[in-house]
Amino acid sequence: MSLRINDTVPNFTADTDHGEIKFHDFIGDSWAILFSHPKDFTPVCTTEFGAVARLADEWEKRGTKVIGISVDGVEEHKEWKGDIEKVAGTKAGFPIIADEDLEVSKAFDMLPAEAYMPDGRTPNDSATVRAVFIIGPDKKLKLSMTYPMNVGRNFAEVLRALDALQTAAKNTVATPADWQVGQDVVIPTSVSDEDAKSKYGDFETVLPYLRMTKL
Repeated sequence: MSLRINDTVPNFTADTDHGEIKFHDFIGDSWAILFSHPKDFTPVCTTEFGAVARLADEWEKRGTKVIGISVDGVEEHKEWKGDIEKVAGTKAGFPIIADEDLEVSKAFDMLPAEAYMPDGRTPNDSATVRAVFIIGPDKKLKLSMTYPMNVGRNFAEVLRALDALQTAAKNTVATPADWQVGQDVVIPTSVSDEDAKSKYGDFETVLPYLRMTKL
């Protein structure tokens, strides 16, 4: 069954290059981002993991833990970190899960349940393991994105989406298209004008069902 928005994410135990983790314990009271890739020592994913490393301060500001996942093992992860840090120009301090048996990939619906990869697996064998999951402190899935192998993920957009999710959760609002921090937000249609005035102050009625306000 597919993992859907607001589903509680699987609580798995796995080895990482930082040691064994239990996923829900790893998340704790933080937000979390799980980002996956098909294999270590692949070109596009090396640039992506480098991008994640360079954003370390931004994740920390937002109380968010990031963790990678690969179908390769812990020793490969440790060796690959050297390449990632060379590309990033900074330390890659986040852990990477060793999902050699594909259990986590299957639990997050990145691969079919019957998926099997023999020794000598190639990135094509695990091509669908190219996903990003943003998870709230309540351990529920808030957002997911899946990319093809030939398109690098835009982690500026992941960061923007995280800001939008955290803003919406904190203030009980929605965010419009292309929203950036500091811009006006959308008042939910379930809130009356009277309650909106009390809760948000002044607002602009663009359409009867579209009301914008500042935070």
